[in-house]
Amino acid sequence: MSDEHSETGTGWPEPAEPTRPAGPASEPDPRPDAPDPDELSPLAPDAPAEREDGERPASAAPDGERSADPEPGGGSAEAKAAAAAGSLARRLTSAGAMIAVLLALLGFTLVVQLKTTSTDPTLAATREEDLVRISSDLDSRERRLRQDIEALEESQRQLRSGEQGRQAALEEATRRADELGILAGTLPAVGPGLAVRFEAGAKPISSIRILDAVQELRGAGAEAMQIGGVDGTAVRIIASTYFVDAENGGLLVDGRRLSGPYTITVIGDPATMRTALNIPGGVVASVADDGGNVIVEDREVAEVSQLHAPIKLDHARPVS
Repeated sequence: MSDEHSETGTGWPEPAEPTRPAGPASEPDPRPDAPDPDELSPLAPDAPAEREDGERPASAAPDGERSADPEPGGGSAEAKAAAAAGSLARRLTSAGAMIAVLLALLGFTLVVQLKTTSTDPTLAATREEDLVRISSDLDSRERRLRQDIEALEESQRQLRSGEQGRQAALEEATRRADELGILAGTLPAVGPGLAVRFEAGAKPISSIRILDAVQELRGAGAEAMQIGGVDGTAVRIIASTYFVDAENGGLLVDGRRLSGPYTITVIGDPATMRTALNIPGGVVASVADDGGNVIVEDREVAEVSQLHAPIKLDHARPVS
């Protein structure tokens, strides 16, 4: 008989390891000392076989130093708790990182907006000398405006203060009346200006040439004018004055006949008015094309003494 069997007294050899008796499927072994079915599972690893000389495996610890087996189910709960805590920590860490990134972007956006708002690209590209000039111009303008404000406030105080106010109002009204009288031709005027003499050539001086000269002088800032003929007859030139060519030569100015050569006496800035008359294609050039001549003389004191009869208004009234 082989070493794997031993005598049992029945004549049947006994197997080396117990085998599970046959029975219905999924029924436990009725024997009290039957091994756990899971231990007999073919997937369970085999226990290390003991050496024949009774020595323990090198990895085995002495009986007294072995750690106690963990309680059933305890390790699983602790592992689940640790896994849950780790997952929560990872989620909190991700959320914190995302919040930090958003805050950084918000701060960067605010800084860029403040720099863009507070920086004027025009001034940033301007040279230092230009900035100084701009600042000086602004200061000068501010001083002029303050002076104007002070002058207006002083005028207001004078107008509101009893007798002094009435006197200031009277002076202002007189000054305004004088200006209107000069413009209307009802008052004589003196001042710097020009004497413009028109001499005819092959063709007589037409009314169109005289009208062009008057308009050029008005555009150059003339304040008072009169025109005279060779016989000393003069007519004050105002806004309503008209010029017509007369029969047999000469001019009709506001119905009065004048004979050439003609002289216009005008008060205003001499240089400006001279430039206006001598522009290319202007009055001087046009008279020269007709064979005539225009002589312009500066006058330190030009006198416009001829008066125009006041115009009687039948319908217009001042607005009070």
